[in-house]
Amino acid sequence: IIDLLEQSTDVAIRIGELADSSLHARSLGCSPVQVLASPAYLEQHGTPQRVEELANHCLLGFSQPESLNHWPLRHAQGDRWSIRPSLIASSGETLRQLALAGEGIVSLSHFMTHEDIRTGRLQVLLSEANNGYRQPIHAVYYRNTQLALRIQCFLDFIQRKLAMYA
Repeated sequence: IIDLLEQSTDVAIRIGELADSSLHARSLGCSPVQVLASPAYLEQHGTPQRVEELANHCLLGFSQPESLNHWPLRHAQGDRWSIRPSLIASSGETLRQLALAGEGIVSLSHFMTHEDIRTGRLQVLLSEANNGYRQPIHAVYYRNTQLALRIQCFLDFIQRKLAMYA
């Protein structure tokens, strides 16, 4: 997460719950979160049939924020499954690439993975246990004056694109 003023950045896209800040935020939509693995990983390690079986697998998680390592799965103790990642990264794209390479099971937003699912490069796991959580997506920016038209147009475009994967 960068400092927009320090980096001379007009707008940033933030995925997940927003922390309180002096930034203004515009909701761009929400994206379902799914648990996924590549066919190669599942062939080598088996497909978990119950949420609890994830403890026997290589799980790919985020270095921060920790909340991204609470997967949207219903189980006997609640509707979020806290994981202990075997591999961690700070980037969802890095975790996606690790999953595609057969390195483990990951939980990512649909907007990132829809094409991988459609083509069979990733398979959705434990869909019957998914609690339906939809990850919020926001644009954040400083608003000293009127938001520039070019930024408004960009955000309108992104919002329309994200709606396709909701």
